[in-house]
Amino acid sequence: MSTTSVSASPPAGLPVPDRAAALRDALLAADFTADGLLDLLGAPAYAALARSETVPALRATRGGSPLDTLVRLFLLQQPVAYEHARAALPGDEALEDGWLTRTGAEVCAAVDVRPYGGPEGQDWFIVSDLGCAVGGAGGASGQGRQADTAMVLGVGGASTTLAGLTVRTPVASALDLGTGSGIQALHAAQHATRVTATDLNPRALAFTRLTLALSGAPEAELREGSLYEPVGSETYDLIVSNPPFVISPGARLTYRDGGMGGDDLCRTLVQQAGARLNEGGYAQFLANWQHVEGEEWQERLRSWVPRGCDAWIVQREVQDVTQYAELWLRDAGDHRTGSEAYAERYGAWLDEFEARKTKAIGFGWITLYKSGSEQPSVTVEEWPHPVEQPLGEAIRAHFARQEYLRTHDDAALLADRFRLADEVVQEQVGLPGAEDPEHVVLRQNRGMRRATTVDTVGAGFAGVCDGQLDAGRILDAIAQLIGEDPVQLRDRTPESIRMLVGQGFLEPVGE
Repeated sequence: MSTTSVSASPPAGLPVPDRAAALRDALLAADFTADGLLDLLGAPAYAALARSETVPALRATRGGSPLDTLVRLFLLQQPVAYEHARAALPGDEALEDGWLTRTGAEVCAAVDVRPYGGPEGQDWFIVSDLGCAVGGAGGASGQGRQADTAMVLGVGGASTTLAGLTVRTPVASALDLGTGSGIQALHAAQHATRVTATDLNPRALAFTRLTLALSGAPEAELREGSLYEPVGSETYDLIVSNPPFVISPGARLTYRDGGMGGDDLCRTLVQQAGARLNEGGYAQFLANWQHVEGEEWQERLRSWVPRGCDAWIVQREVQDVTQYAELWLRDAGDHRTGSEAYAERYGAWLDEFEARKTKAIGFGWITLYKSGSEQPSVTVEEWPHPVEQPLGEAIRAHFARQEYLRTHDDAALLADRFRLADEVVQEQVGLPGAEDPEHVVLRQNRGMRRATTVDTVGAGFAGVCDGQLDAGRILDAIAQLIGEDPVQLRDRTPESIRMLVGQGFLEPVGE
């Protein structure tokens, strides 16, 4: 299958990245960084920006310093005096290259530029369409959205969530499918030798080039097209995608509406990922899925998992169809169109859900691991509780544990040694003054922050695991303490050990 690379010429109205290094130097010299913004604005005004409230930031940037000018220009999209902009930026290069537009004595930003802190303290910049940097999708005013279906958003909660979920081991090749403004490609460039970024929207590819150039990152191979079409049969060590997953009646907005019926776009992405993954590779997606009458949502998602892949699917939130429709109608600014038009569009969403027997929509994460196993591990769970980001290492460790459990029978399990994972604590629940607790709970303070109830044997076993003694010897000692037959205890305990290992409470030490 042929592939299409994006043209070197940017779409009309967008900057050229040729002298982005000089612009980057000027931004850094003025401390136009995530930390610099916090210092300038203060925590309340900085937090208000995430809520799309700009008045506090405007009040905090009245001093006329280069940083004040850059914040007003690129982040708040306010006109500034030409002389102030020229003092803050490298001469007229930003104007000549299309980052600014001039009207008389004032200049305005042609694009959003938002400082973004990298995982190791890097100072990056995400470039997107005007009105989209402050607060991500929620920061856009909604004006013009219905006409401009090809708009490219900046940093939002979904994009930062996926960046935190991604496994960050060094790889030879990475694919950012549906790159948008290039956030995932930017992250991938830090640990992948070769990065390919694709998008159906040529403006998105142009913005990705700007984001990478202004952030001082290596260039990515940019390809235009839908789903996996731009990469043909090529394979990768890492695939990431924050796709247009919204389940909607039609495809009005390219950045969010997939254009396929129901959740078919997310299903197609997942099912076809297996053929594009190298052995030992990961594919990680954000997705929405339907809860259909008469069908278990867990089984629906299990059917998406391609052959030869382990999977971990986490449902983070569920909305009924009315909540879901209202959320995305507000996102598109449809609630401003008048009661009759709003009601018509609202009704179209409900008609679509009714026709598909959809009763609710789930949102969450899907991670595939190309294990090649004939006995794949597929975990589908609901977890609406707080987690600790970044989770990439916890996700890598999850699949390593599944591989360990798959290759160790009960005898091998009892012959191995384990240690209690870091920051696991024990809680005892019961009436004050009671001799014995009603429940013993092990709780993680890292990663998924799970908690599980264990019996006396489980609590004792976990408490003794320090990597020195094998599991069988520990159980023999516990049997002697509680007066139980050690053979019977060995027979009934491996299932509990598997649960504690599988959920990350215990870690195998090995040789």
